[in-house]
Amino acid sequence: MDTNAFRVEGGHTLSGEIVPQGAKNEALQVLCATMLTPEPVVLENVPRILDVHNLMDLMRGLGCSITERSRHTFEFHTPRVNLEYFRSPEYQAKASRIRGSVMLIGPMLHRVGRAFLPKPGGDKIGRRRLDTHFHGFEKLGAEFVYDADKDEFFVSAENGLHGTYMLMDEISVTGTANMVMTAVLTPGTTTIYNAACEPYLQQLCKMCRDMGAQIEGIGSNRLVIEGVAALQGCTHRLLPDMIEIGSWVGMAAMTQSELTIKDARPEELGVILPTFRKLGITIEERDGDVYVPAQDHYEISTFIDGSVLTVYDAPWPGFTPDLLSILLVVATQARGSVLIHQKMFESRLFFVDKLIDMGAKIILCDPHRATVIGIDRAYDLRGTNMSSPDIRAGVSLLIAALSAQGTSTISNAHQIDRGYQYIVERLQGVGAKIERV
Repeated sequence: MDTNAFRVEGGHTLSGEIVPQGAKNEALQVLCATMLTPEPVVLENVPRILDVHNLMDLMRGLGCSITERSRHTFEFHTPRVNLEYFRSPEYQAKASRIRGSVMLIGPMLHRVGRAFLPKPGGDKIGRRRLDTHFHGFEKLGAEFVYDADKDEFFVSAENGLHGTYMLMDEISVTGTANMVMTAVLTPGTTTIYNAACEPYLQQLCKMCRDMGAQIEGIGSNRLVIEGVAALQGCTHRLLPDMIEIGSWVGMAAMTQSELTIKDARPEELGVILPTFRKLGITIEERDGDVYVPAQDHYEISTFIDGSVLTVYDAPWPGFTPDLLSILLVVATQARGSVLIHQKMFESRLFFVDKLIDMGAKIILCDPHRATVIGIDRAYDLRGTNMSSPDIRAGVSLLIAALSAQGTSTISNAHQIDRGYQYIVERLQGVGAKIERV
């Protein structure tokens, strides 16, 4: 048996309160941004997850001193960068494990004038090209080389950077983050059109502004940045993780449980809660908390003309692609049908065969679309053995296992650990029968 697996006894209802962790996607951005300055930066509400641990490990090798002030508060201090570490086999191995390592390029261009990067890792959910990043660096005056033999990227700013106008060819969150972190210390004015405007990107911009950056247009798809000579330290608190909040909503509905998600900040969740309500799930907003009552049934809405509901992902303020897997599994136990259209990644729906093995009725139309025919709890999903292919699919399978009859084993559990902190202990705290084996 896989020694990194979850064993789940399904069919039990949950109850109680759960507090969402700090936002994973924000954490990877703001951790990299701490290296823009030689002064100390304090980050609060940092999630204790595998991806954050791996990025911190990489930053330590680059010269960042990281001090734990409390369980979720850390001080980051990089008075100088260890340039030699860039070419070490250790750096190559660690940077290739985490996709967030690509966001170190912007800070490194200013601190040491160059950056090396092996092809970054992350979820295997289809092609995730990096062209937007490197075209942006070139627009800012950097030189870019890709070594196909080593599958490695090299970016140099030794000839200087300059403000520019750029129209990003895709609304990339990490691409926008990299451009922001590069532009804030680049002489002149940089205007970024078609910029991502997710709350996490807004948080990065606000943190940079607290460090002394000049950024206008935060929250829109047009950012105007006046480069400054230097940035100073600051204290920044991360948002709660919207993906985790959506996961707990789906888990409550699937297991017919009553859950209160504390300090969820519903005003920051965009269309997430309204989209779950389209599946018939009752959700209440209570003074910053999200409350999901126990529900025997929930029914999927149709369009006004009676046609089958379609839910698809889109850049913010559209529905985040990270929650489509959760929405899909929740729909399997609803009344009615829904078409799930995953536009952004072509491999993210390839976990549905495991749900079909559990008894779900799903038609995989093509790599991007799946039709879910809700079984209205007419018969229960059944426990089985399965493997987690990525973070979000893994949690979707975990939710299915918690609602199923019988015992399930989910191997490759480190994929879930990459994005969800203390998940076994937190679920046990609300009554889940789950253990790590």
